[in-house]
Order: sequence, then structure tokens, then C-alpha cells
Amino acid sequence: MARSLFHSFTKNLEVTDLRWMAEDGFSVARLRIELLSGLTVALALVPEAVAFAFVAGVHPLVGLYAAFLVGLITALIGGRPGMISGATGALAVVMVALVAQHGVEYLFATVVLMGLLQIFAGIMQWGKFIRLVPHPVMLGFVNGLAIVIFLAQMGQFKVPGTMVDTGHGMSGGEWLSGTPLYLMLALVAATMAIIWIMPRITKLIPAPLAGIGIVAAVVILTGMDVPRVGDLASIEGGLPMPHIPFGDGLGLYGTALAPLTLETLYIILPYAVILAAIGLIESLLTLNLVSDMTNTRGGASQECVAQGVANTVTGFFGGMGGCAMIGQSMINVKSGGRTRVAGIAAAVFLLLFILVGSSLIEQIPLAALVGVMFMVVIGTFAWNSLTILRKVPLTDAFVILLVTVVTVYEDLAVAVVVGVIVSALAYAWNNARRIHSKTYITPEGAKVYQIQGPLFFGSAEGFTELFDVHQDPSLVVVDFADSRVVDQSALQAIEAIAGKYEGAGKRIELRHLSRDCHKLLKKAGHLMVDSDDDPDYALAVNYQVRTGVLGGH
Repeated sequence: MARSLFHSFTKNLEVTDLRWMAEDGFSVARLRIELLSGLTVALALVPEAVAFAFVAGVHPLVGLYAAFLVGLITALIGGRPGMISGATGALAVVMVALVAQHGVEYLFATVVLMGLLQIFAGIMQWGKFIRLVPHPVMLGFVNGLAIVIFLAQMGQFKVPGTMVDTGHGMSGGEWLSGTPLYLMLALVAATMAIIWIMPRITKLIPAPLAGIGIVAAVVILTGMDVPRVGDLASIEGGLPMPHIPFGDGLGLYGTALAPLTLETLYIILPYAVILAAIGLIESLLTLNLVSDMTNTRGGASQECVAQGVANTVTGFFGGMGGCAMIGQSMINVKSGGRTRVAGIAAAVFLLLFILVGSSLIEQIPLAALVGVMFMVVIGTFAWNSLTILRKVPLTDAFVILLVTVVTVYEDLAVAVVVGVIVSALAYAWNNARRIHSKTYITPEGAKVYQIQGPLFFGSAEGFTELFDVHQDPSLVVVDFADSRVVDQSALQAIEAIAGKYEGAGKRIELRHLSRDCHKLLKKAGHLMVDSDDDPDYALAVNYQVRTGVLGGH
């Protein structure tokens, strides 16, 4: 298992990291694009990390260190070059309950356990199950995400310092009005306009970076009185400076870590499981989204391991943990970032901002960053889904809308799970209605039932209703050539109908069953004919054969 995982890592590194060298060549132009893309992402990471730290009820430094460590490690060993990871709101809303009830020292232990669970999921190759997410769920997820990103920016239109801690994160606050509001809107619009126009003028500088730089320069040179990044962090005393300890063994600011006891495990385990699941779902969906945009493939299980390693290390250094950030990943991709260089650069630039560049970063107007995120919203929302809602099946349209709504009002992970469950139930219901049969009488007087449609738990009852045991002749043939026996419920239904005919003193022949189904029914004493032309498709019934679940043997 370990050798296979190592081979997967090295193969992915060779294919994804070296492909651009082979196609474009290692050039200064390519390196410049990657570095500038990383710088753009780092600028967008600062307010996001600070804001999510507020949501979780911890110091901004906890979110910033998480953004740096998680971003760096996943950029180095993640399954999808070009993805950006860091502290996210989806995890922060879960962490706030833990911090409020038990204290921040339990958060770091939870993040470590969360990372270990994610590593285990990667080693077990569970990342491949993301393939089970249907396309309507992905559309709803993307649309809901765009709305969530949009709504998250509304907090920047409030007067800095007026938001209060409700015990469940920072909320409330007074809305901007009058001249400050008009200035904010004008700067947001200007940033969006620059991002839209810049690619038509030059591609030497990523459009989002140009938007941030030009608007920031105008604000600083003219001395406009508008909210800035420094105002966002002022609630906690400004952005952290180098003298603040980094991973001192006691947690940030000397906070004692949670004791290593069973009681601690009982407290943190439920939170760790939820956080691990949310982090992996959001990361793997981001991986799929970035892969679609770049026409490349990513390693799902490798990404699980990378996220786990990142969170484990972050927890030991006193960070709040994180996962893939879809908004920042979109910024990176649209800015031209395609390799691990961009992700590494983003993490390094973020660390430089924390250590030596905080005074400069504090001067960036929030309006410029809001404008960038609004352009991300426009680019992320699947606008074509609005037109296809009338063309796709009603169930798929419902799933798209349901996942969108649940994403906005709950969280991304719950929305995806709900969407998958509803899609699965709809699929089962549709297939349950497909079971039917064609009947005819042979020259010998036997009645043949030609079963059509899959036979599984959803269609088992409909299958038994196809037969008229009392009116049928003494010999009945059930032909499964156009059917597929799927699960134990199907086998039980076959045995039940065979038992009814046997109880009525009639003979039944079952044809074109799988090899496993043959053996199981023959053991139960109901299989009358072994047909040589039966298909040899796999049926997972080995457990029932060994334990005698079916037929009482």
C-alpha cells in the first residue's frame, strides 16, 4: 500500500509538474506568470484568513499561519497543481462551537486529529469516491459557492470596528452609507473594470493583481478615507508582527495545549470527523473544478494525504487548519497559475506579508479585494445552468436548486451529501419503475417471463407482482437475459417467487442468471435448470453464500 501510494505521488509529480516544462519550456516568462499569480493570491488570502479567524473566534494570526502552512504543504505535495489551500469559512463555522465551549487549546488538538483522519482516507484511496458526485450536484455546488462568496463580501460594506462577537463568530455592525458607501462602490466597480479590460491590453501582469495595484495606488496617493485591510484587523489590534511567537510548543501566545487524555479524545473526535469530511469534500470538489478548467487530471487520494499532512503540521504549530479555497484557486487559474510554483509563491508571499510587509498590506483598500472576489463570483457561477433547468429532467433541476440553497443556508459539505442522497434516491426510484416482463406460451405449454430492467431493492416488490402463480401452467420459465440482478434484496425476491411456485406444486426454471446467483439459488434448492449461455457478470454475494443469509443455509 505504501509503495503504491509513493508511486502515485511520484507519477503525479512527474506528469503535472514537468508537462509545462516540456510544452512551454522553463522560461523567465513562465516563472514570472507563476510568481505574479502567487502574489495576487497572497493579497487575496490576507483578508480572507483574518475574516475566517474572526468567524472561528480565534486571533487573526491563527488564520494567517494556517493559510501559510496549509497553502505551502499542499502546494508542494498536493494532487492538483494550481489549487490554493488555506483557512476557510466552511471549517471556521464548525470550529467556533468547539472554541466557544471548550477553549482554543482544544482546537489545535482537533486540527491534528483531523489531519490524521484525512491521511488515513488518502491511504485507503477513498478520494476516488468523489466520482460518485453527479453533475447536477456539481452545478448546484458551484452556483451555491458563488453566492456564498458574494454574500461573504457584504461584511466589507460595514463600518470597521462595529461588528461584535456573538459567541458564534463576528456579526452585526453598521452598514456604510452616504459618501463612504459611494466611494466603496466606485472603487469596487473600478477594480472590476480594470480586471475586465487588462487582458485586452496586456497579459504581462495578471488582471486581478493589476486591479488591486492600480486601485490601491490611487487610494494611497489621494488619501481617500475608505476601509482598508488594516481596519479589518483592527478589532484584534492590527496585523501580527514578527515578535509574535510562531509555534512555541505551547500554542499561540503561550496557550497551553489540551491534555492528552481519553476525555480530550471524546471531546475532539466528533469535531475532527466533521472537519475532516468537510475539508476533503471541499478540496476534492475544488480539484475537479480546477481540473475541468485546465483540462488536466488530479490525484484525489494524493490530495487527501496532502490535506492531512498540512493540517497535522498546522495543528502542531498552532494554526486553525484549512482546506482548498475555491475562490483563491479560481483567482490563481485565471491569473495563469498552472504549477506548484504559484501555490508555493502565494504561501511565501503571505509569510512575508505577516513578518515584514504588514504596514504596506494594511494600506490596501478592501474595495479592491472585494472587486476581485466579485469577478470570481461572475466567473464561478454556472450561468448556463439557468437555461438548462428547463431542458434537463425535473429531478436534476430540483437537485441543482436544492444543492444551491443548502450550500447558501448550511454549508458546502452538507449540500453535497444531500445532493448525492437525493440523486441516488431519484435514480433508484426511476430504475424501480423500469422492471417489467414480456410473456408468451411455448409449444410445450410452458409460460415464459422475459424480465426487463434491473432487479434490486427498489424493484424487488414490483418484480414479485409480475407473476400470477395460481393461473400459470405447471412449468414456468423466468428469463433474466434482459435484466441485471444487483443485490441481496433481488436474490431474496427470486427465492421468494421460486418458493411460491414450488409451494403451488409447479416447476420453475430460472435462466440467464449470473454464476454467483446460480450457486446461491441452487444451494437453496430452487434452481431447476443450469443454462450454459448464462452471462458471467460479477455479483457481490460472496458474503451471503458463506454465511447462509439467503435461503436459511
